[in-house]
Amino acid sequence: MTEARHGLHAKLAWRRGDMVLDVDIALPPTGITALFGPSGAGKTSCLRAIAGLERASEGRVTFGHEVWQDSARRVFVQPHRRRLGYVFQEPSLFVHRSVAGNLDYGFRRAGRPAHLDRQGLIERFGLRGLLDRGVGGLSGGERQRVSMVRALLSDPALLLFDEPLSALDANARSDLLGCLESLHAELDLPMIYVSHNIDEVARLADHIVLLDQGHVVAQGALQATLTRLDLPPALAEAMGSVIEGAVVGYDAHDQLIELDFPGGTLWLPHRHEVVGQRLRCRIGARDVVLTQAPLAGTSALNQIRCRIVAMADADHPSQCLVQLDAGGSTLLARITRRSWHAQGWAPGNEAWAQVKAVALGL
Repeated sequence: MTEARHGLHAKLAWRRGDMVLDVDIALPPTGITALFGPSGAGKTSCLRAIAGLERASEGRVTFGHEVWQDSARRVFVQPHRRRLGYVFQEPSLFVHRSVAGNLDYGFRRAGRPAHLDRQGLIERFGLRGLLDRGVGGLSGGERQRVSMVRALLSDPALLLFDEPLSALDANARSDLLGCLESLHAELDLPMIYVSHNIDEVARLADHIVLLDQGHVVAQGALQATLTRLDLPPALAEAMGSVIEGAVVGYDAHDQLIELDFPGGTLWLPHRHEVVGQRLRCRIGARDVVLTQAPLAGTSALNQIRCRIVAMADADHPSQCLVQLDAGGSTLLARITRRSWHAQGWAPGNEAWAQVKAVALGL
């Protein structure tokens, strides 16, 4: 889709009561961009303003070569003319139509485009056996599957997801995450994904925009942004690294997999991965323990040799953040200042990052 090659740029301001949105974001033309932040950060408001659903927002929105909004020139393209696929937290399906009727609604309006694999999407999202059923009798996960496929069949230039998994149980969430991962790998279609669940973001996103109190506090590539040392306290729980590597081993007895990445290897709990598969793994800063040398007799299966890059204050005065380099992969550790000083560490020193395998089960 050539119109998206220049990505999306949105500079928007909006106020409603105590809620303020003032953002300036530039998103890449491919992959998944996550809008992430705590509740009330402005994620959904930002997504709705991009879609043209917050008419009171002022500013400029461009997508590719198209200008969707320019308040200074009184330009405003209505939402239905922006070629968006929007998946809400609660599926907005036509209750008087069957599953097939819901899917065909957007497909027909888009002119039944030949490049869309309708049957393939139905199979991938497990809807084949549901086509004749009414949507009222579907589970939450099934309704969300229908909503996602309907959005895809409308032939969008941009997909918007507003916390689509937050209302689902663990099994339904895991299944849909797998569908979204495969979709990400195969579709050349930019997506914006709103979430307050950092594990979802770690599995799906390439690019991230961090929001707090209606403002952008950081944006950029996922790994580089989540390992910054200057993020505000509201985002402390999200801080950590996202490691990507290949599965090189499977221990059937202990139900563990071995992940090879540029900084070494990691043991993780097995879900359904197979040897040779590419996989992401999030290591939270709180889940890393630092030692001066590898340890014997520890329950932590993962010990990674690192070099200390930098140290910075954490949000609590008793703690600090330590940025580490592990063979080109950046890790982050949250430790006490007492530990930092007791070990006599400084940038440039060698350290070993200890990580429990059970902490890595995305």
